[in-house]
Amino acid sequence: MRPDTPKRFAEFVADRIPLDGEKVKLDAIVNREITVIGYAIKRSRYDKNNSGKFLTLQFELDGTRRVLFTGSDVLIEQMEKYGDRIPFLATIKKIDRYYTLT
Repeated sequence: MRPDTPKRFAEFVADRIPLDGEKVKLDAIVNREITVIGYAIKRSRYDKNNSGKFLTLQFELDGTRRVLFTGSDVLIEQMEKYGDRIPFLATIKKIDRYYTLT
């Protein structure tokens, strides 16, 4: 690239691009295999969980891009630990009172 050639926004943006997709509820995809393609973790305005964070999870299911929002501390911890391995296939399971990727 020549020095005077303009850069593309995606080459220097520090923030993640907003995650798009059809919004679904977490319970609607429990026990279904999804392809996780993106995520964002931000501070929550609500104190419903221990971490004080919420997760936006972007995934594909049945060929459609979708997004969900959750305060699940287990899912947040898993994405903080394994998010660098995206894209990956996973199934969200509900075990007692919490959700987990399997």
